Amino acid sequence: MNKRVVKRNGDELFPLGIGAMRLPTKNNSIDRESAQDFILFAIENGVNYIDTAYAYHGGESESFLGDILSLSGSDGVKYRDKVKLSTKLPSWMVRSREDMDAFLNEQLRKLQTDVIDYYYVHSVDLSTILRLKDLGLYEFLEKAKTDGKIRNIGFSYHGSPHEFQTLIDDFPWDMVLVQYNYLDVNAQAGIRGIQYAYENDIAVFVMEPLKGGLLAGELPQEVSALFNEVDSSKSSVDWALSWVFNQKEITCVLSGMGSLDQMKENMSIAERVEIGSLSDEEIDVLDKAQGIFNSMMKINCTGCGYCLPCPRGVNIPDCFNVYNEKYLFDKKAFGVLPHAMVNYYVVVGGITNKQASAGLCNHCGRCKSLCPQSLDIPNELDRVKSEFELLGFNYQIKFVKNVAMPSINKISKVFDFFKHF
Repeated sequence: MNKRVVKRNGDELFPLGIGAMRLPTKNNSIDRESAQDFILFAIENGVNYIDTAYAYHGGESESFLGDILSLSGSDGVKYRDKVKLSTKLPSWMVRSREDMDAFLNEQLRKLQTDVIDYYYVHSVDLSTILRLKDLGLYEFLEKAKTDGKIRNIGFSYHGSPHEFQTLIDDFPWDMVLVQYNYLDVNAQAGIRGIQYAYENDIAVFVMEPLKGGLLAGELPQEVSALFNEVDSSKSSVDWALSWVFNQKEITCVLSGMGSLDQMKENMSIAERVEIGSLSDEEIDVLDKAQGIFNSMMKINCTGCGYCLPCPRGVNIPDCFNVYNEKYLFDKKAFGVLPHAMVNYYVVVGGITNKQASAGLCNHCGRCKSLCPQSLDIPNELDRVKSEFELLGFNYQIKFVKNVAMPSINKISKVFDFFKHF
């Protein structure tokens, strides 16, 4: 099968991995039967990388995977022995060095394993890493690796382009997990950051190749027409995933599949698209599609990051990216809430990392003088603020971060405890 090699350890990975954040659900919980069929089908057909996290599915994801991977296949081999398993330290919940050990030991127990193959520090930017570093993060990671509890060390990135290289150079990371798709070429780590990681033999794992599903369904009419002129048989999913799989810098892609049909489609694409296999015409049409999307954007930000760092901590490119998303795609999260609104709260609102929302701007004007697009950034941030930061915004963020999320995790621990009786 079409495998990619992790340079530092020689692991051969199928280029498509399972992201256990969007498993099939029923009654607000994991649909265990459907999710089990989904996961076992993938493993039995060559997928050998599974990614989860402490907070996924309200803390249920790790325990569920532990149960599934403890099963044995028809060959008598445990499924755990057929895959590389990754999970993540919940950075926003860590308050002490002791917390790090407690989370890791709990995760090992929930996953029913002695070692985690790929362990990430979850949802970080440079300031998050520096905070955790002061608490002893690097010593914790090195000791956990020496003790044989984790094999490879990385981080999932949600910061700004200008900080990524600094973070990469600060510790001997084995891998990174970054958002990347044909629209987000310059967002967060961006193509320059991905190339820098690759050049330093750091494996690059990709999340959001379909931009949270936005690139998987109906596209703007101009983009669909462009794709159909080249190949009317290819789906929007095919175009988006092929763009990522085509690049030599990418080790493995987590596409957030939630059904067996999606798994089969994604696997078929991963098996077919090899590094450098897209034609010049296909690459050109994807570049043109990106251009069409850019022309439709309300704020013509390229995500270059020259405006950063903001003295007030505003993540200007991500604020503009989410704002544009609202007008490019009319989609709902959880079938109810506006996708862009949920994205704003999570990405820059401060729920999982430091707040970086538009409302922090005080119109100092530094960013405006640095923008190569000559955008009136402070006034554009005002537009973003008025769109997303409704009455009580800061109180809502504090409630979700300090009350709702800890409560969800406590409840999941209680259920996990009683499950053993």
